[in-house]
Amino acid sequence: MQSAETQSAKSAVCVSVVIPTHNRPELVVKAVASVLRQDFEDFQVIVVIDGEDQKTLCNLQAFSDPRLTIVDLAISVGGAEARNVGVRAASGEWVAFLDDDDEWLPRKLSRQIVAARRSKASWPVFSSRMIVRTPVQESVRPIRSYDPRTSLSDFLFCRRPLKDGPFAMQTSTLLMRRELMLAVPFRSGLARHHDWDWLLRAERVPGAEFATVDEPLVIYRAEDGRESVGRSHDWEFSMKWSADMRGFFTPKAYSWFLATECASRAVKSKAGAKAYAEIVWRFVFDGRPSLGSLIMLSAFLVCPPGIRAGMHRLKRKKGHQKDAPLPYARPNDLQNRVRMEL
Repeated sequence: MQSAETQSAKSAVCVSVVIPTHNRPELVVKAVASVLRQDFEDFQVIVVIDGEDQKTLCNLQAFSDPRLTIVDLAISVGGAEARNVGVRAASGEWVAFLDDDDEWLPRKLSRQIVAARRSKASWPVFSSRMIVRTPVQESVRPIRSYDPRTSLSDFLFCRRPLKDGPFAMQTSTLLMRRELMLAVPFRSGLARHHDWDWLLRAERVPGAEFATVDEPLVIYRAEDGRESVGRSHDWEFSMKWSADMRGFFTPKAYSWFLATECASRAVKSKAGAKAYAEIVWRFVFDGRPSLGSLIMLSAFLVCPPGIRAGMHRLKRKKGHQKDAPLPYARPNDLQNRVRMEL
């Protein structure tokens, strides 16, 4: 293991993996271990501890792998800036990100690097599918494949089918050139939506092209009761962020974002009729509603929370046995393969 001070002495590597963390000592150890198990060896791991966290530091110091660098920040700078700190400390041509509560499958880097080296784009950005893991089920998302002919905002927010969820191009799936990250860093100060904010801004860079490896390469943990900025019910922040970024959305994608992110958070926080009316107004007049987004908005605003919760539990129970989003992987096959790889 190397400290931040010895980073400059390292020779360049192919990929720098950046993991920001704070107060998740057991989880970040699992995340780091999943990187060190990669079948691709030319990488370094940079863990940025975002503020004083002695337990995490002690746990990470137990690793003896020279590819691991720890950047221990005395003061918290937030998740977005912690990633930027890791990028600046990196020596790789490519940068990949991993959230501290997620894990990679062993083929993650090798699959994406092969695809990246074949790309003719000046600034390729690669994502992948992921295994979304909850306490009761595993499923592969996103269901739909990325079509480079469509707007990125449509891919991120327009759900086809409706059950797909907000899992497209999540941070732990991303790999891009370090130069691109230096030119377009994560925006500091955002309470959440770091990945969406970066993706929409990076789309405007001349020569930037996005692609997805359709194979699931990441394990994303969801709905396990841990506190998470991304699970916050602060609908007003999401509303303001989407209004500030309105020019990066297609009208259809903007209506979808209001229906899924803003309406759902407003209902969960019991924001009240005035808030719901504002969301509906913007949904209709600032966006371009589709049948799907209208159904989603109505489901959140009209259907009682108790009924939605019951339907969600029933869907999860059925999904534990029946959910097979990819045609080449039955659920049991997928789960067995993941266990073998880990």
